[in-house]
Amino acid sequence: MNKTPEPVLIGRAVQGLRNLGLTVTVLKEPRGAGAARADAWLRIGKGKETTDYLVAARRAVTPATLGATVAQLRDQATAAERPTLLITDYLTPPVAERLREQQQQFADAAGNAYLDGPALLVYVVGRKPLPTQARAPTERTFTANGLKVLFALLCDPALAAAPHRTIAAAAGVALGAVPAVLRDLQAAGHVLVAGKNRRLNATKRLLDEWALAYARVLRPRTKTATYDTPHFDAWKDWHIDPDQARWGGEPAAHLLVRYLRPGVLTLYAETLPPKLMIEQRLVPAGPLGPPRYLEVRKPFWGRALLNGAPANTVPAALVYADLLATGDGRCIETAQMIYDDHLARLFPAA
Repeated sequence: MNKTPEPVLIGRAVQGLRNLGLTVTVLKEPRGAGAARADAWLRIGKGKETTDYLVAARRAVTPATLGATVAQLRDQATAAERPTLLITDYLTPPVAERLREQQQQFADAAGNAYLDGPALLVYVVGRKPLPTQARAPTERTFTANGLKVLFALLCDPALAAAPHRTIAAAAGVALGAVPAVLRDLQAAGHVLVAGKNRRLNATKRLLDEWALAYARVLRPRTKTATYDTPHFDAWKDWHIDPDQARWGGEPAAHLLVRYLRPGVLTLYAETLPPKLMIEQRLVPAGPLGPPRYLEVRKPFWGRALLNGAPANTVPAALVYADLLATGDGRCIETAQMIYDDHLARLFPAA
């Protein structure tokens, strides 16, 4: 495997910034900044004008992981009271542009960069990765089973103290998968154990880590079909039986915070009811899909997880993650609203 160690990755990005004529100095960790979880601290500038950055190294930032990455880095910036600099192996021009739109500064090992500081504006895109960087493998922090178990815990934090069999049923995984997943979560500090008692260390950091890994590993497997419909704008009037289907993504966000006008309709369902398909005149979409369409995603959880969700939507944690996975600015903004209104009390910023 061709994984670039973080110090090497940071070193390549630093050299790229210096090649642009910038002065880059590696700093010691500032006093009192331990909670900020930095991979490095850099002072960057030109002449007397400089900016101190908290560096967050991430590999393989894609459109699917962009939203969760930005959410994580914003939390780190708040904790450190300093701007964050995303350092990664390579950013395609579209991803780089989306990061700039979100005002997330970055530098990659190929020499692409976006910096916006006092008397300094740098925006370089389009530089190609080195051959050894082009196909660096994506890190998968969690397996599919691990993500399902963690999702069950996010939906019901008290579940962490339950027997393995109960957790397996809630997560929709085999019983044998649970012990290893709980051990991994404990090793990462996400599950705390005292004697025979377990509890979830519920923080926004954990929520965002799940959202990031979900976008990489599990979400691509859930999409089963796309449909065109002449009744797209009347989606709120559709007769949806919550035992058969539930809104997710953008329509669920609209129902939860009354803000986002959906551009894509998302339904989580094993199969769509024939009556719904006839009433809404659903027809399979072509390879590219219409401008606005319905996507159907397969549920990946146990039935019990929906007990605490609103009657017509999937749990808020999944709505949050699906919005971030779009990489769209308006969806990322709405995801923050979902967090503030429905998740912050359960997953406080650490």
